[in-house]
Amino acid sequence: MIKRANTLLDVLHANGNGNGHPAVIVPERGIRVSYDALRRQVIDMASALAGAGIRRGDRVATSVPNGLPAIVSFLAASIAGTAAPLNPAYKYDEFCFFLEDTNARILICPANGVDEARRAAADKNVPVLTIEMDVTGTVHFPDVRKRTSVDEPAPDDVALILHTSGSTGHPKRVPLKQRNLAISAANIVDTYSLSAEDVSLCVMPLFHVHGLMASTIAALLSGGTVVVPAKFEALSFWRMVGEHRVSWYSGVPTIHQLLLARAGKKGKPTGADSLRFIRSCSTPLSAEVMHKMEEVFGVPLVEAYGMTEAAHQMASNPLPPLARKPSSVGSPAGVHIGIMDEDSNHFDDTEQRGEIVIQGPSVFEGYENDPEANASCFVDGWFRTGDEGFLDADGYLHLTGRLKELINRAGEKIMPREVDKVLLAHPAVAEAVTFGYSHPTLGEEVAAAVVLHDPESEAILLKHCRERLAEYKCPKKLYIVSSIPQTATGKVRRSAVAAALSGPPA
Repeated sequence: MIKRANTLLDVLHANGNGNGHPAVIVPERGIRVSYDALRRQVIDMASALAGAGIRRGDRVATSVPNGLPAIVSFLAASIAGTAAPLNPAYKYDEFCFFLEDTNARILICPANGVDEARRAAADKNVPVLTIEMDVTGTVHFPDVRKRTSVDEPAPDDVALILHTSGSTGHPKRVPLKQRNLAISAANIVDTYSLSAEDVSLCVMPLFHVHGLMASTIAALLSGGTVVVPAKFEALSFWRMVGEHRVSWYSGVPTIHQLLLARAGKKGKPTGADSLRFIRSCSTPLSAEVMHKMEEVFGVPLVEAYGMTEAAHQMASNPLPPLARKPSSVGSPAGVHIGIMDEDSNHFDDTEQRGEIVIQGPSVFEGYENDPEANASCFVDGWFRTGDEGFLDADGYLHLTGRLKELINRAGEKIMPREVDKVLLAHPAVAEAVTFGYSHPTLGEEVAAAVVLHDPESEAILLKHCRERLAEYKCPKKLYIVSSIPQTATGKVRRSAVAAALSGPPA
């Protein structure tokens, strides 16, 4: 029986006490860290952060690649203050924005490989703490000597701050409380009957809620083991699965399809015998890929539905012997799910398409300092997801579209207006509109249409974007047009632009 947790500190103390059971494995270094050692490291780092002046609620930004340092720093920051993980691939301007927007008191990053983060921190007067891991798997701050005791966090303390965005185009801060995260982790444990015997392979980034909650925190709550490589590598994936007896992994369809392509016609890969199931989330999975995965790898693939505002999981297909439905994200898993019409009325009957709304203890209580967004996103205690779908007669949720303008590229959510702004900063660009188009493996890819003041090449405009945006946000198609379609009131309709230039929008 899994001990119920109210905070992330409770999660650390829930299981694995004193028996040397591995909590985290760093495969590239051959490092195995027990639950006892993980707890000691997290508490020591939280005390070091307190010694550096961090207090409850202070934002601790982290820009740390996947690995044990990312896990330890996240947990320590959430206990001493509030963790604010940032993508290490961000560019200078992006780091400047997020450091300022979160009001970060400190930035944690490794000594090498994050020059733009360090430059942004210096320009924003944010102190930087260098994080290191020694050959024994001990993570520490080499330049911090002072330690100050840290009070246990309360369930209503904000543990994590992440950014998301909707059709307004500006990033919104999502404050997730300790209890939101602990409850979400318990929901995931219950959904898949995770136990101390399970080994999770974390292939998702630890600056996103998917990798943090599903692959890591839920696994730790269950008393299981997390194998955390520096990055996903299809070439070494099955060797790693076999070597560490991995029983499950959670990923996006892009990862699944890369593994399928690698398997080819060889059948079940060597090393796959330890797998119990595969989980897919963050972007829709086709029924064809689901069937092919199960055929080749010989285990059930369950699709789930999550979002940042719900501390990740909201629905999931169940494991056998219950039914998995292709093209469905399953039944509610820890939250209540409803379908509303345009007038905010709940549909009583099944099979009626409308906006998906949610409520439950893992769901956040509102965006930070954004009363306008909160007024539009909450109705009678229900959070409006911006996604369209319906519930079938068995209570399974089917996603049919997206009401918001976000581009969903392999689970990465991209704000079209952020890309618009970068394009418009180029002196040759008069107008710009960014949109998504269908991609066979990523789900969606980024495209943009521009109207030029002066002649300029596509290559120069794309180079301009790459210098200012993370690679996944940069347009892969660029259309130079004479005009951009607008409504009678002068508003740009991205769907109309996408349809005109690349066929029906994704």
